[in-house]
Amino acid sequence: MIKQRLDSVVSGTTSPTKFAPLNLEGNLKAKILDRPFNKLRGQEVSLSSFAFLFSQIIQYSQLKVTGITDLENNLNKIGQRVGIRTLELIMSREKLIRRELTIINQLYFINTTVWKYLFGKAADSLEKSTDQEDEYMISDNDPYLTQFISVPKDLSQLNCNAFLAGIIEGVLRASQFPCRVTAHSNPVPQFPKRTTILIKFSPEVLHRDNLQQLQSQNQK
Repeated sequence: MIKQRLDSVVSGTTSPTKFAPLNLEGNLKAKILDRPFNKLRGQEVSLSSFAFLFSQIIQYSQLKVTGITDLENNLNKIGQRVGIRTLELIMSREKLIRRELTIINQLYFINTTVWKYLFGKAADSLEKSTDQEDEYMISDNDPYLTQFISVPKDLSQLNCNAFLAGIIEGVLRASQFPCRVTAHSNPVPQFPKRTTILIKFSPEVLHRDNLQQLQSQNQK
């Protein structure tokens, strides 16, 4: 009977059974990259998931390094790419059509808007160096990035917030504020993980900022 059935199908005397294609798309959740990113505003990523992802970034950055400086430089470079995309996302969501032109306004934008987009709160302080005209500092008393990181004693000088420094540098460079940004541990008794982000601007940025101030004074 089976052989006869197969022969009849091959000869065309009996139509083979037709199978309808499965609609897999209806059963699968839409990919996050296919969703309009403006509708994702306000959604948060769990801290444990982010900590796991960040640990993988650190492990990847450890490849082919010869010391702590190389590792921090790798974290900084990855952070810069994140910073550029973060600025693009904020500008699109907030429908910002102009960028800040002065150092103070740009740093205030980072201290409040950018920090809130990244961590849900503003940074704890924004200061200008009293010794160097081109240096500014943003401090976070309890940075989220390093909440679950325990640095070995032989790597006590390592600061994984170099990744955060890279994000800030990426935002500033994409906003036409060339600079060098580094992360430094600055513990105090109340906040043992306090970190200061040191921003050192290029000379042309200071020159442009001085011109902006002169123009503002002349307009008044």
